[in-house]
Amino acid sequence: MKKRNKTGQALVTLLVFIAVATTITAAATTVTLINSQTTGKFAQGESALTIAQTGADNAILRILRDPNGTYSGEVLTVGSGTATITVGGSSVKTIISEGQDGNFIRKIQVVGTFVNNTFTVSSWDLVD
Repeated sequence: MKKRNKTGQALVTLLVFIAVATTITAAATTVTLINSQTTGKFAQGESALTIAQTGADNAILRILRDPNGTYSGEVLTVGSGTATITVGGSSVKTIISEGQDGNFIRKIQVVGTFVNNTFTVSSWDLVD
């Protein structure tokens, strides 16, 4: 009778270890999936910021190439996203570039002066 109890105990112990191992594996898999999703969202947010910066750079270039000051902005396709650029002001220019990649939107505001075909940036900020 004692042999039967020991055999049963080994089976119960084995089942407990399998349950613990399965729980640990499931938790590790869940953490890995969450980290992968977070990394993807971070990369998409950074891409939106890069698109916004590209739009601001493009606006400065267009202002420099158009000394008459008729450039007021545009929608620019950059990679998988778009940059929506608006420009206001005459000698003091305010450029707002909104970069969008998927559901992520980042905005940059550049303020500078345009005098004698020279554009001098006084601020370059990330805005909400």
